Amino acid sequence: MPVPGTAFSMALGCRFNRSAICTIYLRILCPIPIIFLCDPPQSIPANHRMTSTGFLALVVLYFIPFAPKATGNTWSYARNRLKYGRLKSVALLLKNYYRLGQILIDKVAIGNGMTGKYHFKFENYQAFLDVLNGNTGVIMIGAHVGNWEIGAPFFDEYGKKINIVMFDAEHERIKEILEKNASTRDYKIIPVNEDSLTHVFRITEALDRREYVCFQGDRYLNKEKLLTTSFMGKEAKFPMGPFLLASKLKVPVVFYFAMREAQRTYRFHFFIAETVVRTKEKRAEQALLEQYTQTLEKIVRQYPEQWFNYYPFWT
Repeated sequence: MPVPGTAFSMALGCRFNRSAICTIYLRILCPIPIIFLCDPPQSIPANHRMTSTGFLALVVLYFIPFAPKATGNTWSYARNRLKYGRLKSVALLLKNYYRLGQILIDKVAIGNGMTGKYHFKFENYQAFLDVLNGNTGVIMIGAHVGNWEIGAPFFDEYGKKINIVMFDAEHERIKEILEKNASTRDYKIIPVNEDSLTHVFRITEALDRREYVCFQGDRYLNKEKLLTTSFMGKEAKFPMGPFLLASKLKVPVVFYFAMREAQRTYRFHFFIAETVVRTKEKRAEQALLEQYTQTLEKIVRQYPEQWFNYYPFWT
């Protein structure tokens, strides 16, 4: 196990995006009894619960000064988008890093078979299953909020038909650590590399097999293929790909978010997108994007501390 000092020293030389922060969190926390760090159960003595919570809090405090870009962007989000005052913005900053630590530990804990330690609640679940049981593939679009990937193990046989599209560069730093600390996953990964179009063919093939393709709708690689719309009170850029693909292929679209709540509880939110068509005023992919951003804004305002985009999102 790299000692915290080693991980911290390594961090000082890397670019502090979400991937770098996740890497350091995992290097520090994975060797710890992980369930003690995630809302420690009441059965654990109070002094031990306080120690485990305090340890994660110390890691959080490290990132405030030593991840200046991430801290600055989260501060800007709190002040300019949420319109929080200074004290409330400081509280959100601390809660944001703390929640990220919990969520990363949850990934490892659940991957190691500790599902029974958690509680799960579902919103609009039957309508979601009706879509999955249809005669076509399905596109699911999430965002870097909550713990989006954690839902795959809970879809039973459906999980074997899930294909998660990931930016390879974003996940390469933490992939090895997660694989060493997680059990075999049912879902498949479709890596995206801007130098290759292989992922496009794999996505189309998966949909042709009536499988489910999951995107993060708030990140992009190709700056020339973007859509713009108002989000949280200001114009923001989003990737064209997921929305264009869904509108062209005429497959059902679900906006999906898994949000962390108290007492090791996850609440899954499923929103079935309305069918979109091109009009004189608006292209179909733009109309779908606007449905997505309206839904995402509701989730972000409900769980403001679980916004995990650590770069200038509104530029």
